[in-house]
Amino acid sequence: MKVLIATEKPFAATAVKGIKEVIEEAGYEVALLEKYTDKAQLLDAVKDANAIIIRSDKVDAEVLDAAKELKIVVRAGAGYDNVDLDAATAHGVVVMNTPGQNANAVAELVLGLLVFTVRNFYNGKAGSELMGKKLGILAFGNVGRNVARIAKGFGMEVSAYDAYCPAEAIEAAGVHAAASQEELFANCDIVSLHIPATPETKQSINKALVGTMKKGAILINTARKEVINEPELIELMRERTDLKYITDIMPDQDADFKQLEGRYFSTPKKMGAQTAEANTNAGLAAARQIVGYLKEGITKFQVNK
Repeated sequence: MKVLIATEKPFAATAVKGIKEVIEEAGYEVALLEKYTDKAQLLDAVKDANAIIIRSDKVDAEVLDAAKELKIVVRAGAGYDNVDLDAATAHGVVVMNTPGQNANAVAELVLGLLVFTVRNFYNGKAGSELMGKKLGILAFGNVGRNVARIAKGFGMEVSAYDAYCPAEAIEAAGVHAAASQEELFANCDIVSLHIPATPETKQSINKALVGTMKKGAILINTARKEVINEPELIELMRERTDLKYITDIMPDQDADFKQLEGRYFSTPKKMGAQTAEANTNAGLAAARQIVGYLKEGITKFQVNK
């Protein structure tokens, strides 16, 4: 059995070493494709792979067509919209993610970006503090729960809304459960987005919703850029000069947002999972899930059917 590690943005060297150890200990071969610059390189590398570990790399129908021996793809991370699930199912390929492995790293980035923002991007002028601010968390999964934990340490008042998480479970974590998404936005000083990009959520963060936020509010996005209705948010921020938008995913309309000087910041590339610890955690989890599936048929984290 051959396991391909295909990463345009490579894992940390220590993570690669650990992944190899897990796979080779199971008796499987490891192939490594890093920093590839052309899809043709990926198509060639997958030809005899039985399993693939990826990060943000795209596995579409063309890749699956080329991978005649493929049994499983594991996305080292929580999001998996870079994998064509329908095509994978049609090819009889199992797709998994590694939920929770990057959660603390992303959550720490959220609070780091918020400190940076309320201190006026460290421009030398007096800013404000996070203590006492009302933080709303949209989606209360692994990342949302870690954001809540850290935010409470800052002395913030934390609320959350998740259409798929019972209010009782949110309250059990010591967090106020908002009755609706609309209530969350209207009542909080800051809203942190942790929703996936689905047909229901794409472009759902729009002018009408964000426009209900308090004066001086901050919207922070470490989830997916597709959930933002960019034209409407730009229009709103031009009308309301008190709003700020902070994101870990550079928008398509980055140049337009940059005109909102002092009220917008985007990381140069997605940084949420860019820590040595998250790299290693997600990579090792992916390797163990592949071994578990190939040896015992374990499908606990399968995301396609």
